[in-house]
Amino acid sequence: MAALLLVAGLAVPAEAATVYKASLRSAARALPVAVERNTGYDRDRYFGSWKDTNRDCQNTRAEVLIQESKVRTKYTTSKGCTVRTGKWVTSWDNRTHYSASAVQIDHLVPVHEAWGSGARTWSQTRRVAFYNDLGDGRALSAQTSALNSAKQAKGPEAWMPPKNRCKYVADWVAVKIRWGLKVDSTEKKALIKYADSCAATTITVTKI
Repeated sequence: MAALLLVAGLAVPAEAATVYKASLRSAARALPVAVERNTGYDRDRYFGSWKDTNRDCQNTRAEVLIQESKVRTKYTTSKGCTVRTGKWVTSWDNRTHYSASAVQIDHLVPVHEAWGSGARTWSQTRRVAFYNDLGDGRALSAQTSALNSAKQAKGPEAWMPPKNRCKYVADWVAVKIRWGLKVDSTEKKALIKYADSCAATTITVTKI
């Protein structure tokens, strides 16, 4: 029987759960290229929603908010399920937020992008695990709501954050590698261009 790897409490096959390490420039060039195919995409049907996989009443959104807050979080009720306040410094603009309602949890590689880059062939379990990936802090992050809305499902070839662009590119490449997702030719060209303009850096990621 195949081994399993737990990602946010979801069991997924672990045959490819190996550690990848390379320079950002090499990693960007090594990404496999394929035409992005988005036919049949349905976010709710194929990826679901935030899960409470450890059954502590805090779903994935709450878990990310708790992990990233610079101070102890406070909740909307005494049960501690929904985060109300904390302190979040959003990496796309270096802004500080104190209300959880001021930030959205971003899928660094958007779900629509993931579908078109390979997730359409995955099992439902793997897609749900991608949606709720708490195993790598680069996959999900709290970001300023307006910027997350501006990004939508765009890749780096079409949208980049105003701040910390090299980190954004490195994280994008890492998440694509982690989940074995492909890139289209325009996306890869943009990633290589940005990677070459950034200081030399190494990325390390556990593949799923």
